[in-house]
Amino acid sequence: MRLTPAAAAASLLSLSAPELTVATAAESYSADQCCAALFSSSIGDKVVFPGNAAYRDSVTSYWAVNVQLEPTCIVQPQSADDVSVAVQTLAGAGGNSRCKFAVRSGGHMTWAGSNNIETGVTIDLSLMNSTIYDKEAKVATILPGSRWEAVYKTLEEYNVVVPGGRTGPVGVGGFLLGGGNSFHAARVGLACDNVINYEVVLASGRIVNANNNTNVELFKALKGGSNNFGIVTKYELKAIDNAHLWGGINVFDNSTTNQQIDALVKFIDNIENDPYASWIGLWQYNSTTRKTLISSPWDYTKPVAHPAAFDDFSKIPRISSSNRFATLYNLTSELQQAAGYRWTHPANGNSDIFLTSTYLNSAAVLHKTIEILNKKIEAAVPVAQGKDWSIMVIIQPWPKIYWQRNQNNGVGNVLGLDRFDENMLQVLYDYSWDNAADDELFQRLCREAMAELDEYAKSIGKYNEYIYLNYADVSQNPLRGYGDENVEFIRQVAERYDPDGVFQSQVPGGFKVSEA
Repeated sequence: MRLTPAAAAASLLSLSAPELTVATAAESYSADQCCAALFSSSIGDKVVFPGNAAYRDSVTSYWAVNVQLEPTCIVQPQSADDVSVAVQTLAGAGGNSRCKFAVRSGGHMTWAGSNNIETGVTIDLSLMNSTIYDKEAKVATILPGSRWEAVYKTLEEYNVVVPGGRTGPVGVGGFLLGGGNSFHAARVGLACDNVINYEVVLASGRIVNANNNTNVELFKALKGGSNNFGIVTKYELKAIDNAHLWGGINVFDNSTTNQQIDALVKFIDNIENDPYASWIGLWQYNSTTRKTLISSPWDYTKPVAHPAAFDDFSKIPRISSSNRFATLYNLTSELQQAAGYRWTHPANGNSDIFLTSTYLNSAAVLHKTIEILNKKIEAAVPVAQGKDWSIMVIIQPWPKIYWQRNQNNGVGNVLGLDRFDENMLQVLYDYSWDNAADDELFQRLCREAMAELDEYAKSIGKYNEYIYLNYADVSQNPLRGYGDENVEFIRQVAERYDPDGVFQSQVPGGFKVSEA
């Protein structure tokens, strides 16, 4: 529905007192001006306000309840030209305060303000969600508001895939700009290294392409540099033949932890011998069952049953297994339903926090990871007020073969992983809860867990400074972990393509190179 100017003004003035108290009067006035300027522009019919059904649908579609902020208005572009108008308008409106705005693709980050804003404008890219496949070039063109489940479903028709998210509802945009770990990483490198062209709306509103031949510095900087340069409105990725895999979710009793760790350490060091194999381990305590289970997705990126790469894990007694031949779409749809991957809804959604760190491949680190997990469960049980909460750790291989593939794209990336020549692993602590009274408890326990594991890893020489941006918390600084040379490169590229610093000062969400 398109509001009349009078209705738009009334909508802005009708904001409730709690909404207005989160910002100064000047900031609220500036946000009102910004929304009015957008409404008066050529994309006014794509601006929605509180009280509008499209506004409510956008706000409640974020993964975690704690990031479901309420912007002054939301603009929902449908093309790069629409995004260009929005950025030009927001860069120039708002008076002395300048417009504050957020950019949202899939909405999977768990810290408030990362991809949304309370007093300001959110550019919601969710209506830019198509995927087109060029059979001759073997290239998939994907718009930023797409979710990976829709991308995979579209590509199934052609029996191809692209390296993307491993749970269906994850958004394309943020995933690719943060690096992107996929089931195919050992074969083709991180997902960002498979992007061959970006279409980008710069702060000036100019629409440019970045690839191996044009805007080459920007092309490299976008491979891990997040939202520091502009808004990407199109990704072109090289496709991989064969959409069929073998795998599923294997569930184990928590008593098998030691066997899992022994098998994992060997698996990480042998991935380069069979790069088709992918493994994830989720240790999750759920308050409703009062027990911890291990859920382990195994995925083999070609249709071979029971590959030898999983032999050590296969010897461990299982509670259940869904291993089978399936498409990538099917497997990622299953994984989103697994423990810890419930997409929230306002009627039954949970708040969430996750943090991550990277360590050298080490059984000692893994044992300490689970020890800390159990300690935090014990701390939460007697004091948590909610009825449905979980404490989980996700452990994933991070072997050197993932980044040794990055030169395949001609420029590398800015992640800084090529400084390291050892196999590593990632640990992600992920806490979810249903009662706002527990906000401080679970946020504190999760951050304590990560800090304690970091301290231990440092004490035995197994800590690595790299932090995977897509799993990082607001309390972390993932860009700093890219190394000084890459941080400086990102800063120079940001200054060249955004000389007025629009994406540093007017877009508060995300990880800013100006703060690295």
